[in-house]
Amino acid sequence: MVRSTYERQAQFFSALAHPVRLSILDILAGGEACVCHLASLLQLRQAYISQQLALLKEAGLITDRKEGLYVYYSLANADIPRLLQEARSCLARISGDEVLQNFVPPKYDESTCTCPACCATRSNP
Repeated sequence: MVRSTYERQAQFFSALAHPVRLSILDILAGGEACVCHLASLLQLRQAYISQQLALLKEAGLITDRKEGLYVYYSLANADIPRLLQEARSCLARISGDEVLQNFVPPKYDESTCTCPACCATRSNP
């Protein structure tokens, strides 16, 4: 039982142990997004983003919903942004890194995503 608890924790922290996955979680903290939206914002290939999303979903950090041909992803729990901020603060205290202590997730510029949700948002400000 204890071993399986540690294994679950390890899987959870492993999912967080990648800069692109952390970026995805920060973006999703602002609301749901499709793969093409994430790829546009992060300037990475959709296939690569899909791989990262699969790992986040497997770890239980995100959920998805399908709408027509598009799949939209969102955080599985509203506590995830707080968890990320706490982890950053803890790391900053341990390392003494002032830059990390003052880190604020970036606001991503408007994407060039062509999914229906993004197009509707741009045409109806």
